[in-house]
Amino acid sequence: MLENINLLWFSMINANAGLHGWRLELALFCAEWLILLVPIGLLGLWMSGAAAQREAAVKALAATGAALGINALIGLLWYHARPFVAGVGHSFMHHAPDSSFPSDHGTIMFTVALVLAASSVPAAKRFGRSLLPLALVVAWARVFLGVHWPMDMLGALAVALGVTLLFQARLLDGLCALLTASMGSLYRRVLAGPIARGWLRP
Repeated sequence: MLENINLLWFSMINANAGLHGWRLELALFCAEWLILLVPIGLLGLWMSGAAAQREAAVKALAATGAALGINALIGLLWYHARPFVAGVGHSFMHHAPDSSFPSDHGTIMFTVALVLAASSVPAAKRFGRSLLPLALVVAWARVFLGVHWPMDMLGALAVALGVTLLFQARLLDGLCALLTASMGSLYRRVLAGPIARGWLRP
């Protein structure tokens, strides 16, 4: 039943043969490059120098690491062929024929967006909320280009939601605070020169 729904949705989203020009370039940009907003945004939160923003960034990073670990475990336990491996639809970008479920790109985007959107830190919340629609764009683009199934993206969203809820626990808040302090000490030690010159915030 689910496979039939997956095939139906995929056939509705996947691009037709002969896709070229600006539509192909735009889809490739969305599928491959929008994810770079994640490290840029997290780095921006860290470089602000505000303790709360740094902790929010570290929390999102730790949650993403946990989510990708879950993805890796799922991939080891259950292999799900990508559309081009299964000979379904049309593929417009190169990808290794590894397990498709859940999507790592989708998981990263959704996890960072949801964790930050749930934050009490205004700057982090704004960035998380702005990232959510872009996560949907990335999910669409990777199905449109034929390297993922729609269910891969729903799986990514489910993992992201689960990890976001997990990281609301008080114990993990404390661990993230300790990790932020450790990373802050390392940051100040490694970049002591630029910080002393006023180029970076301590």
